[in-house]
Amino acid sequence: MSSHSLRSRRRPFLLPGWCLVLIVLCGLPLGVVAQEAQDEAALEASLEQLKEDTLALNRDLLILEEELLYPASSQVAVYLSMDLGKLFHLESVRVQVDSEPVAAQLYTEAQREALHRGGVQRLYLGNLNSGEHEISAVFTGIGPDGRDYKRGTRLEVEKGQEPLILELKIVDSATKLQPTFAVEEWALQ
Repeated sequence: MSSHSLRSRRRPFLLPGWCLVLIVLCGLPLGVVAQEAQDEAALEASLEQLKEDTLALNRDLLILEEELLYPASSQVAVYLSMDLGKLFHLESVRVQVDSEPVAAQLYTEAQREALHRGGVQRLYLGNLNSGEHEISAVFTGIGPDGRDYKRGTRLEVEKGQEPLILELKIVDSATKLQPTFAVEEWALQ
């Protein structure tokens, strides 16, 4: 065979242009993939920031809603606390304002344990006009000697322009070997 015919046969296999095209085509997807990864990271960062902004807005809206629904001038809150609780096993409590039921709660073992460890539970948050009001609570549970126990307590209060915060207290009386129930008004400073 002549050298001319060998060169013509080898030329199609050397294709330097084809190799260049292959290298360029292989390099493009890597650049596109890198760009897509950067875009995805930027999108994730934007979504995370949007989530944080949404949570902050939700918190602000809840605070605003509470301020609008329960303005300080008419706000009343009732909390429940329990001392040792050895003489009384709390099962339920009902709260009334001016003989109208406003709150009722049945207690689980976990809730009772939280109260025994010093927890304070908000039973009621509402509005009350200025003037005299009667707050009463009825406690139901198991008393000394395992007997059913139902006791109540009440307090006459004068609601002014300040928020009214009351605490229902269940305290063991070691001298009487009985639980005592009271309603106390918190002094605001």
